[in-house]
Amino acid sequence: MKYFRSFLVIICFGIFGIGSVIVNFFLFPFIQDKKELCSNIIRYLWKFFIGLLVLLRLIKLDIKRLEKIENKIIVATHPSFIDILILMSLIPKSTCFVKKELASNPILKNIISSIFVPNDIEIEDLEEKSKRILDRGFNLIIFPTGIRHRKNEYPKIKKGAALMAVSTGKNIVPIRMFTDEDFLFINQPFYAVGEKTVTFELEMCDEIKIEDFKSESEIVTKKEITKQIEKSLYGL
Repeated sequence: MKYFRSFLVIICFGIFGIGSVIVNFFLFPFIQDKKELCSNIIRYLWKFFIGLLVLLRLIKLDIKRLEKIENKIIVATHPSFIDILILMSLIPKSTCFVKKELASNPILKNIISSIFVPNDIEIEDLEEKSKRILDRGFNLIIFPTGIRHRKNEYPKIKKGAALMAVSTGKNIVPIRMFTDEDFLFINQPFYAVGEKTVTFELEMCDEIKIEDFKSESEIVTKKEITKQIEKSLYGL
């Protein structure tokens, strides 16, 4: 059963890869400036992929709470490689930071340059690009730990999300996402799956309002916001 499930995952990623290539080369070069349209296409491409994983009983989504989110900074825990695909498939008009390697990947270059924000630029440019995409009504998804982790692990929350919130003036929506066992975890090949369906549990937490953290010192403000993010995501 384990090997059959691995075969199904390979098939799913193969379909996902072929779809991404088609969209990247034959569609996105002509609609780069229509960011809302690009966002919708990406969302439904991701939704199809996640739906396929669910249909084949490779994963299951257990959504405890997920209300409509608009024009916010979303911070989430990070248990798996496909977390961003799940979140973007569920939350309309969303984007995230991407690594330099993805931004320069010829197979994904046109998709990435459409709505995503590269993270290898100067901090001032990063803030400017983030504010620009947020001002268009998008959500910006951030994994504040920067690494994948399990439910019983509590890696340090970095201050990047607080920095973006302060510089853009947007509120933060924390989302707890965990799996009941490892799936596409750190140093795991994409075909390494277990013998049972993996459940992804999602729960949206109360919104963190930036206006509640006004301080004479921006450093103190960011520190307090980061503490609240940690409290929300880890339940501490």
